[in-house]
Amino acid sequence: MKSSHTSRFPAWMTSFGNQIIMALIVGVLLGLLASSLGGDAKENPNWLMTTLDTIGSSYVTLLKAAIVPLVFTAVVSSIANLAQVTNAARLAVKTLLWFAITAFFSVLVGIALGVLVQPGANTGLPAPEAYQGTQGSWLAFLTGLIPVNFLGLGVSIKTADSGDLTGAATFNVLQVLVVSAAVGIAALKVGKEAEPFLAIVRSALSIIQKILWWIIRLAPLGTVGLIGHAVYAYGWTSMGALAKFVVTLYVGLLIVAFVIYPIVAKASGLSVRQYLTGVWPATQLGFVSRSSMGTMPVTQAVAERNFGVPRGYASFAVPLGATTKMDGCASVYPALAAIFVAQFYGIDLNITHYLLIVLVSVLGSAATAGTTGATVMLTLTLSTLGLPLDGVGLLLAIDPIVDMGRTALNVTGQALVAAVVAKREGILDQRAYDHARSDNGFVPGRELV
Repeated sequence: MKSSHTSRFPAWMTSFGNQIIMALIVGVLLGLLASSLGGDAKENPNWLMTTLDTIGSSYVTLLKAAIVPLVFTAVVSSIANLAQVTNAARLAVKTLLWFAITAFFSVLVGIALGVLVQPGANTGLPAPEAYQGTQGSWLAFLTGLIPVNFLGLGVSIKTADSGDLTGAATFNVLQVLVVSAAVGIAALKVGKEAEPFLAIVRSALSIIQKILWWIIRLAPLGTVGLIGHAVYAYGWTSMGALAKFVVTLYVGLLIVAFVIYPIVAKASGLSVRQYLTGVWPATQLGFVSRSSMGTMPVTQAVAERNFGVPRGYASFAVPLGATTKMDGCASVYPALAAIFVAQFYGIDLNITHYLLIVLVSVLGSAATAGTTGATVMLTLTLSTLGLPLDGVGLLLAIDPIVDMGRTALNVTGQALVAAVVAKREGILDQRAYDHARSDNGFVPGRELV
């Protein structure tokens, strides 16, 4: 019965990566068809344009709905796992320090490529009418860390042209992280009395991860809508600039993965070859799934089985990394994207803006949330720099393409930091790290202890 069900479609059609590629092609074709039907993207969109826009925006909304519960449960659970580790405070500080170090060098790569390649230059497009000029502020970012309520939720109310009031709920992911960290630390300090609460949180995390995977499986449908909308709304001039941005970003991701990370591994006394071969199972799943949280079980298995990281520490470092360690989504991407948006609309940036990009990327990487966080992170970066938020909608069109590479780099870095800290603290199983991998990419027959 099972074989008849699975043979209904050929293997190439059921591959998630192939589905994304097909969705990109279908999206472009539908965007061209929508263009041929006439109308205007803002004033008078045709029915196909409206349909594509609705599909794309609905998928993004669905992803955003998972951010708050995902961040809260993952951060609380990972901090609580420190109870299983000796010298927990020292390991936590070292982990966060290496998160920041690798994020710092990653964001420098993004800035350097943006300045040198200038992927968004010469489009000839003016800044949006609502744009009032850059007003980037250090205080705007720092004060945004202070929670306004338990989960950083807020409500904005606007008056429509008809005189009716409309409202919308918003959230600040950085504030959610601050609250989640405080709850996790408090639960760790309370001890045994907090165990029932932590059991509920861990159960909720498992449920949310399952729901998140279902949402991820809808990515091909969302891709059709987002790409189709972009082709219709922005035309080929903008799409050319976006293509240049995609190529530049992937160059940056490769530089971090094959230059920065190997240097960090080598400087910590780790074999670069063993690191690259050992992390491959997580890297390839991250590329296909486009979710650090969805890849987290494999990333943790890589850290424990291939790198010899003790389970107690890995169960803290990897989940925390899946929510806060995002060199692809929170460092290379927002740095290059912010510069791209400024160049796209002909806006000049100064040294203060570049310093703000570094600050937001290093301190604000928690806003990535393991899924659509790159969008959240880009919004945070553009808001801090005072750049047009229209750039978010522009880059959402190509998000499915770049998100594969971003996520692959994210999980690659998450496994690296766990191994580096374990090595430097003398708790790494060097025999497991140096062991030959089997055909499936893991150390064969090693028990997870």
